[in-house]
Amino acid sequence: MANTAQARKRARQSVKQRAHNASLRSTLRTAIKKIIKAVEAGDKAAAQLAYSENVSVIDRIAEKNIIHKNKAARHKSRLSASIKSMA
Repeated sequence: MANTAQARKRARQSVKQRAHNASLRSTLRTAIKKIIKAVEAGDKAAAQLAYSENVSVIDRIAEKNIIHKNKAARHKSRLSASIKSMA
């Protein structure tokens, strides 16, 4: 357990921050799943719409350092490639 007042406060803050970060990670995963679901449905127009709506979510979460910017770029690249490869 934290011994100093400063350490106790940091422990309180880290619990709140962890919950906030977990919420943002969940939002990211949901955004990615929406795009994947649209791709698997086979509707290219719907997939492109889902991609354009959710790419900003991915960028925003990377900007807040919840995930690394390269990971965000990798997700966007793979999702874009999967949409482009649709018939």
